[in-house]
Amino acid sequence: MEGIVCRTASRIISSQASCSIVLTVRHSHWFTSVLYLKTSMPLRAEPKKKKKVDPRREIMMKEHLKKKLKRLEKVPPELIPIEDFITPAKCFDETRIRDAPKLSFEESERRALLLKEWSRYKYSQHQTEMDTIEEALEAQRQALDELKLELYKAAVSPDMDLFPFQREGPSYTPPITNYEAPEGKYNNITRVYTQ
Repeated sequence: MEGIVCRTASRIISSQASCSIVLTVRHSHWFTSVLYLKTSMPLRAEPKKKKKVDPRREIMMKEHLKKKLKRLEKVPPELIPIEDFITPAKCFDETRIRDAPKLSFEESERRALLLKEWSRYKYSQHQTEMDTIEEALEAQRQALDELKLELYKAAVSPDMDLFPFQREGPSYTPPITNYEAPEGKYNNITRVYTQ
């Protein structure tokens, strides 16, 4: 048998040295061959024996299960709480953990002046924006008044090329059979309620 293996190995590798290496490896106790492994059919095997159950005990178990089912039917089912609607108790607690820092008179004055200056700046910014919008609208109104009737209608009509809009309708083809939708990685933290 070893000679056949050596010959086939020498044909594959096509060198005499490799055959001698294969033989030394085969005889080593570290590299046991698959050919040495032998399996046989299980002998003296028999099917698993069924447990002998007392018929009275089996009837009692069935009756016990029926009683449990009747008890469960009598008790109304508990409603599963919707966690999104339940406000945690710590949100209702309005007591401060830390005391508010006491500001000096100079710091409170500085903050008040800064707030007034900020409100003045935002008001002036709003006024300049409103003035520019009014000027643009007035210029547009004057330009439209000076146009001829045909040009006025063309100017007032909406431009469809300004915002090109293309839409593909819903496809009426049947869904792909045996299509497995890709699932992302997620942690399922759903609570399981038992009744």
